[in-house]
Amino acid sequence: MVVTDARGAATTLIGDFARRYPGEMAREVERLPDAAAARCLRSLNRPQIAAVLERLTPDTAARVLLRLPDDVARSVLMAIDPARAVSLLDWLDPSAHERYIGMLDPRTAGEIRALAAYPADSAGRLMDPRVTAVREDATAREALTRLRLGRQPAGGDIYVVDSEGRLIGAVTAHDVVAAALTETLGRLSKPRAGVLAVATRDEIMERLSGSAVAALPVVDVEGRLLGVIRGATLINVAQEAASADIQTMVGASRDERALSKVSFAVRRRLPWLHVNLATAFLAASVVGMFEETIARFTALAVLMPVVAGQSGNTGAQALAVTMRGLALREIRPRHWLRIAFKEGRVASINGLAVATTTTAGVWLWSQSPGLAMVIGLAMVLSMLAAGLAGAIIPIGLTVSGQDPAQASSIILTTVTDVVGFLSFLGLATLFAAML
Repeated sequence: MVVTDARGAATTLIGDFARRYPGEMAREVERLPDAAAARCLRSLNRPQIAAVLERLTPDTAARVLLRLPDDVARSVLMAIDPARAVSLLDWLDPSAHERYIGMLDPRTAGEIRALAAYPADSAGRLMDPRVTAVREDATAREALTRLRLGRQPAGGDIYVVDSEGRLIGAVTAHDVVAAALTETLGRLSKPRAGVLAVATRDEIMERLSGSAVAALPVVDVEGRLLGVIRGATLINVAQEAASADIQTMVGASRDERALSKVSFAVRRRLPWLHVNLATAFLAASVVGMFEETIARFTALAVLMPVVAGQSGNTGAQALAVTMRGLALREIRPRHWLRIAFKEGRVASINGLAVATTTTAGVWLWSQSPGLAMVIGLAMVLSMLAAGLAGAIIPIGLTVSGQDPAQASSIILTTVTDVVGFLSFLGLATLFAAML
């Protein structure tokens, strides 16, 4: 009878401690072996178990969850925050994951599945929930013990969280090894800002620009640590973004793959081909304005592609450099005047150099000083316009909320063709008496 009363008093004391200080209880539970931790939690009521389990690091919570009876596990998963439940269940193998999801009522299961289905380019989809996280009052000795047990993937930083699981900072394994065993992780850690789980791929890359971190912690709206985007994933993100930009710059969809269905490829490409056709007719209409001049001087028809080609290449160079600067966050839209001035100067110098060579070549070919002068002037004007267009178009599309990679090349082609033909044929008409 005395033993029974003692056990009951101990259970009541533990329950009262868990109710009043769930964060402290979670810290104590993390120090126990998994089986002992589960036995300790089973002595609590369901709300208390949920409060403690929600404050455990996800890996510990997942292992303890597997040792709880199914009815208890179901109640706990329905009681804890859905985002925390997603992070916890991600530690389980697929069969266990689906089994626990199947235990829940449709509403809760739907919430968890929705959180698990982050957009493909969001931080939530890219993160690895298996992150080494310890509490700020944990000692270096405790952190080393966790590392020796191999509970977390090797490598990377150790993230420090408060009693509510909110990210405080990070500490390297080297610093933990070098520190005194009684030193707390809160004092060893350095501030580390996380990225929201719903952050887009562009926001992730912007956060990493100019940063030397090899991984990026992911947090929820309350700042609680959910996972980490590791270095290899970040490299893949950058590579996929670059390859997607290459596709969109020629009118193909970001979603299209080499083995996509023909119908899908046609639906994605055909609209942009029609846009390109419309711009081609625009350029053709410019040529049509000078039909009489071309009829009188047939050499103009031979030389038109030379002017259009050089201006197109000049614009493409400026466009590529500007697009890269925008993608890497080296420049912002507010820098448009500086970028335009720089690209204008580059295009002018290159235009003068190319025009000199072109003028000499055309004079030797045609023996017409007037024709050589016209194409030289047209070359400078068209290349200057192309350089400015290549810098301004992607910035303008960015400001307007459009994807600069999707339409920049088509708009640029229109500008370079129209300006190239207009400058060359217009000057030829103006100086017709010299041809």
